[in-house]
Amino acid sequence: MPIPDYQSLMLPFLKIGADGQEHSLREAIESIAATLRLSEEELGELLPSGRQSVFDNRVGWARTYLKNAGMIESTRRGHFRITKRGKETLASGVEFINNKLLKQYQEFQDFMDAVRTDSRDTRVDNHQAVATPEELLQQAYSSIRSSLASELLQVVKGCSA
Repeated sequence: MPIPDYQSLMLPFLKIGADGQEHSLREAIESIAATLRLSEEELGELLPSGRQSVFDNRVGWARTYLKNAGMIESTRRGHFRITKRGKETLASGVEFINNKLLKQYQEFQDFMDAVRTDSRDTRVDNHQAVATPEELLQQAYSSIRSSLASELLQVVKGCSA
């Protein structure tokens, strides 16, 4: 099973807090991983930086987006609790939480405005996007590097021997 995108992790993350108690991010990561039955190999897959697992990163982004939509609140470092808005969202019976749903809240729109990239580039708030900001940066970096390598190869081939 491929690791779900961060938007697919938002509802499971929010459900962890449904009891109204304080929970840790680590607890959420472990609980969601167990629910999804992710293998050790999947859980061990690292971002290109090699510093964090892809799954932990995506759960972290799900948390960030929920927090900025006012569905959870930070209680202390690495801990959260569901808010009234989060409880109302769960009570509404939603089957999926994504950026499109979160955009109904002004706080989330303000957050997205703050992280929006140059208007000519792919915008982070595109609800079709499933990549985290780090993944988008890595894709852009890889594309630029590949393009540069191609250009350099053409220059070298064009030089006389």
